[in-house]
Amino acid sequence: MSLKRLEELNALCEDPDLWSNPEKAQGMMKERNRLERKIQAVREVEQVLKDNSELIELGEAEGDTEIVLEAEKTLEALKAKVDRQQLESLLSGEADGNDAYLQVNAGAGGTEAQDWAEMILRMYTRWAEQHGYKISLLERSYGEEAGIKSTTIKVEGADAYGWLKTETGVHRLVRISPFDSNARRHTSFASVSVSPVIDDTINIEILDKDLRTDTYRSAGAGGQHVNTTDSAVRITHIPTGVVVACQSERSQHQNRDQAMAMLKAKLYEMEIRKREEKAQAEHGEKTDIGWGHQIRSYVLHPYQMIKDVRTGVETTNSQGVLDGDLDMFLEASLAHRLAPDKDNP
Repeated sequence: MSLKRLEELNALCEDPDLWSNPEKAQGMMKERNRLERKIQAVREVEQVLKDNSELIELGEAEGDTEIVLEAEKTLEALKAKVDRQQLESLLSGEADGNDAYLQVNAGAGGTEAQDWAEMILRMYTRWAEQHGYKISLLERSYGEEAGIKSTTIKVEGADAYGWLKTETGVHRLVRISPFDSNARRHTSFASVSVSPVIDDTINIEILDKDLRTDTYRSAGAGGQHVNTTDSAVRITHIPTGVVVACQSERSQHQNRDQAMAMLKAKLYEMEIRKREEKAQAEHGEKTDIGWGHQIRSYVLHPYQMIKDVRTGVETTNSQGVLDGDLDMFLEASLAHRLAPDKDNP
């Protein structure tokens, strides 16, 4: 199926009129490049498997245990790679291959929650950097003393939305607060929302009468101004209550365009979730993908434990996770979400 689609795309890309519609052309090239990467990865696995299987046969025939052990070691490493590719093959949702917007909002609790929100932003930024994704900061609202009230970043790279989409939900932190002079234990919450970046080929109807647009001055930490004009833009979609903001561009017009793109992405993601929830309901499945659900608990005191409440995956390497080692959670939640219901084959 993938090979046939790649052949179709290759033929379409040879059309001299392709770039008369740049948006459509870019989308087509992106799909072709994505398919080429996946097919090439499969071919590389097949070649490594073939080469090392032959080495094992040769080593056994000649009694060379060193060759056999080395080939077996390579195949063991290959298995982990294949497991990852198998998960990637499940990223077949209509927007899974897209870039992603990731928004973090501090929960109630003032400075403590705002510091936790900044820790979460750092965690996802580190994860993205480790996987070669590009990060762009679109909006950040600083806390009064420390941390952030809210922030939105854009994560650009292959399958960014597919990998991050299951991170939407509430993240809970338990620790000794560095802001409490009595060194008491505090529980903090922050919410994460992930939406796919969409292009103009996906039509999302937004009526002007449904929007409220506010402009404000972009401010940095400590009250320092990023600029001296009201160029930052906040847009509220009145029917849904969705709020987006952008302050990364120099002009109000550019920030409004970026904010509208973010709003379209959020409304599109809400539609995707509605369809998923409807499909799950029709199959009698329980859903835990909605906004507002606690998805992960990060306990730093009195013991070290980070646990995903949906999949049961846990680790005591809390510092590693906060430094961006999230793959075990992302892979488990993706597999859990896409696994067929045992009671509804």
